[in-house]
Amino acid sequence: MAVNASLAAALIAGISLVFAVTAEDPYRFFTWNVTYGDIYPLGVRQQGILINGQFPGPDVRSVTNDNLIINVFNSLDEPFLISWSGIQQRRNSFVDGVYGTTCPIPPGKNYTYALQVKDQIGSFYYFPSLGFHKAAGGFGGIRILSRPKIPVPFPDPAGDYTVLIGDWYKSNHTDLKAQLDNGKKLPLPDGILINGRGSGATINVEQGKTFRLRISNVGLQTSLNFQIQGHTMKVVEVEGTHTLQTTFSSLDVHVGQSYSVLITADQPARDYYIVVSSQFTSENLTTTGVLRYNNSAGPVSGPIPGGPTDQINWSLNQARAIRTNLTASGPRPNPQGTYHYGKINTTRTIRLASSAGQVNGKLRYAVNSISFIPADTPLKLADYYKIDGVFRVGSISDHPTGGEIYQDASVMQADYRAFVEIVFENPEDIVQSWHLNGYSFFVVGMDGGEWTPESRNEYNLHDAVSRCTVQVYRKSWTAIYVALDNVGMWNVRSEDWERQYLGQQFYLRVHTNSTSPRDEYPIPKNSLLCGRASGRHTRPLP
Repeated sequence: MAVNASLAAALIAGISLVFAVTAEDPYRFFTWNVTYGDIYPLGVRQQGILINGQFPGPDVRSVTNDNLIINVFNSLDEPFLISWSGIQQRRNSFVDGVYGTTCPIPPGKNYTYALQVKDQIGSFYYFPSLGFHKAAGGFGGIRILSRPKIPVPFPDPAGDYTVLIGDWYKSNHTDLKAQLDNGKKLPLPDGILINGRGSGATINVEQGKTFRLRISNVGLQTSLNFQIQGHTMKVVEVEGTHTLQTTFSSLDVHVGQSYSVLITADQPARDYYIVVSSQFTSENLTTTGVLRYNNSAGPVSGPIPGGPTDQINWSLNQARAIRTNLTASGPRPNPQGTYHYGKINTTRTIRLASSAGQVNGKLRYAVNSISFIPADTPLKLADYYKIDGVFRVGSISDHPTGGEIYQDASVMQADYRAFVEIVFENPEDIVQSWHLNGYSFFVVGMDGGEWTPESRNEYNLHDAVSRCTVQVYRKSWTAIYVALDNVGMWNVRSEDWERQYLGQQFYLRVHTNSTSPRDEYPIPKNSLLCGRASGRHTRPLP
C-alpha cells in the first residue's frame, strides 16, 4: 500500500535523525493492516492473523542497505508486535520487535518500524512475537538482494520463490496459549503447511531453467525435511551467507531457519511432489505440494518420497557439510573469507544448558536453571531510562548451575567488541533450535555427548557457516563464535515456541559506557512507551 508524499517526507525527516544514512541508501515504504480473518489451512475454519488480508503475509523485498519504513496498523483486539528474524538492527535494539526491547502496538493504534538492512543479503522472515500469535499467522518472507555491482556466485535464476513451511494446529492460538498457561504441554501438531496450505501449494517452473527457493521454517516446534520428487537441490545461501554449493536430495530445516536452494527443471515435463515431513517426532507428519512444469504432460504419480531413515546421523552430517563460500562476496565487494574468525582468540566462554521442570506445579523451561518471565516494562527501555527494579544484570549465570528451576527476568552482561564462544548444551531427548537476535555467528562445532574443552580440537576454524539460528541435536552440543559488535539488549531464545513462551530465553546486554551514536543510536523519536517507561520523554532528561 502506498503512503502520501507529505507523510513520506515526514517519515524520512524523522528517521534521518536516527539513522546515519547516505543519499545512496534508498527508502522502501510499506503500510500493513493486521486483522483477524477466517482461514482454512487444514480444511477447517480457524481465526487467523492476516496482513493486508493475506495469509501468509506479503513478502518484504529489498536490497542491501535499504531503509524499510513499515507502518503497521493493529486492527486486532489485543496488543501486537512484529519481530524481524535475522535482520540485524545495527545499534538499534529498540526496534527489534520482541517484548524485552519494544512496546507492543495497542489495539486500534499503529506504529512505524524504521529498519535498515545494513550490510546484509539473503533470506529471512518476520513473525508476530507476542504470546502465541505465531500459531495464527502474521508471518511472511524477507529477501535482501545484493546491490547490482556486487557479484553473486551463481547466475540469476529464472524465478525466485518464497517457501514458508511449518507445523500447524487446528486449535485457536488463544486455546494453545491457555493450555500452556495451565501448565500443560502442547500435543503433537495437526499438520504441516507449505505457504499457508495443508495441501495443494504449487511452484511453477519452466523446463530447462533454474529457480531459487527461499525456504524458511516458520513453525512452532517441528524440524522439517524438504524435498522435491526426482530433483536435487543446491544450497547456495543460509541466513545471509553464501555457502559452498553443495547438492542434496533433501534438506533438513529446523525451526526458525532459512535456506536458499537452486533447483533445475531438468526432468521430463510433468508434475512432481514437493514433500515436507517431520523429523525427530514420535509420529510422522507429511504434507505435499506440486512442482509443475509449464509444459506438464501429466499430474503427480508414483509413491510419495520418504525422508531419511537414519535421521540424526544424516542430519548431523548434512549440517557439517553446509559451509561458507570463502571466495564469494557478501553484501560488500570483498570475499566472505577475509574475516578470519578462527585466528581470533575468544575472551569468554558462555555455556547454556536447557532444562524442563515444574515451578509452582506448572510446566516451565529454563536456561541455566532460570525460567524467563517478562517484566512489566521492556528491559531495553528500563535500561535506557535507568528505571530500577525491572531487571538485574547478571541474573543468569554464564554456565549451567545444575540447580532447580526458578523464575526471573534474566539478563546476562557482555562487553561490547568482545569475541566470545557460546556452547549450547542439550541434555534432553529432543532436537532444539536456538536464535540470537541482532547477530550472525559462526557455527564452529556440533556433536553428540557432553561438551568439554577438548571438544575444541574438532572445531571448524576455517569455513564455518555464519547464520543466526542453529540446531542442537538430542543429548548433544553446538558451539558458536560471535563478535559482540552490536550494542543493545538482544534476545537469546529457543525457537520452539512452547519452550520460549514458558521461559527458555534470556537477554544479552551488550554494553559500553560510551554514549556516542557511533556505538548506539538514541531511542527513536516515535518509540512507543509502556509500563514504567510510560510518559517518559523519548530522550533522557539531562
